[in-house]
Amino acid sequence: MGSRTRQPEPPDAPRPAKVGLHPRNRHAGGYDFGLLVAASPALGPFVVRALHGGPSIDFADPAAVKALNRALLAQAYGIQDWDIPAGYLCPPVPGRADYMHHLADLLADANGGAIPRGAAVRVLDVGVGANAIYPLVGHREYGWSFVGSDIDDAALASAAHLLAANGLEAAIQLRRQADRNAVFAGVVASGERFDLTLCNPPFHGSLIEAREGAQRKWRNLGRSGSARPVLNFGGRGVELWCEGGEAGFARRMIAESARIPDQVLWFTTLLSSSASLSVVHRSLRQASAREIRTVPMAQGQKQSRFVAWTFLDPEARAAWVKRWTRS
Repeated sequence: MGSRTRQPEPPDAPRPAKVGLHPRNRHAGGYDFGLLVAASPALGPFVVRALHGGPSIDFADPAAVKALNRALLAQAYGIQDWDIPAGYLCPPVPGRADYMHHLADLLADANGGAIPRGAAVRVLDVGVGANAIYPLVGHREYGWSFVGSDIDDAALASAAHLLAANGLEAAIQLRRQADRNAVFAGVVASGERFDLTLCNPPFHGSLIEAREGAQRKWRNLGRSGSARPVLNFGGRGVELWCEGGEAGFARRMIAESARIPDQVLWFTTLLSSSASLSVVHRSLRQASAREIRTVPMAQGQKQSRFVAWTFLDPEARAAWVKRWTRS
């Protein structure tokens, strides 16, 4: 790989094996950089010798992170020409894939332990983003059909380009959310049904919080002496912050979900902070959710979770899943 100098490596950089990823996660065994570079040669110049002795990349370099994502999606999922506009969120693929696998387990629980596969399973991604990562991975892994919504025209245009490049326009539809204060309203049609909704809500409560978070991350990456922090995973304002942060967004989502209780089997949302859990669970109880689940996830030292809720009783859920076998 040439004579590139060794770069600082963040504490949570990938090691030969990742701890905590879902057993079906294709990245649970770590990164095979030989296969990745073969699938996407553009990754090659970014590969360096890491402190643990094996190959890695400089995770403080946004270009390196994007090149790794492009290679992961090409090698593991057959996604070609993946790219995002400058400044948009570049998601870590292993963690995003984990969400999809845990969602598959959630559906399997309602289906006698068997994961439903194929286009009959419909999933709504709230905030699909320019990267369209959840629909791309979820469709490749399970054959599900997706609707992705977003308020950002440029993000939707980027996602549409990715779908066209991979022939996935029929499997993954995109819808613009015209009201930035709405979640499901204006996107979910009357009588339309989804088996799952998923969301990775903006974490911060203000632009100032987002900038402070970027500075903390920069210090953790060993770059505190740099004049201007650069987010290695990027992210524009609407991707990083909203009024009330992730808990506030989740509360609005819960309130809207209660207005369409019979149209979705399981509503779900990621929560990056465990401190958000009490607020979200309280809102769900107030909304009279029939069942609430919190599913923990982990990637290396990073702990995360998602909350799932349904307004359907067990009998209604049993009737719902029968259509998977009829399709």
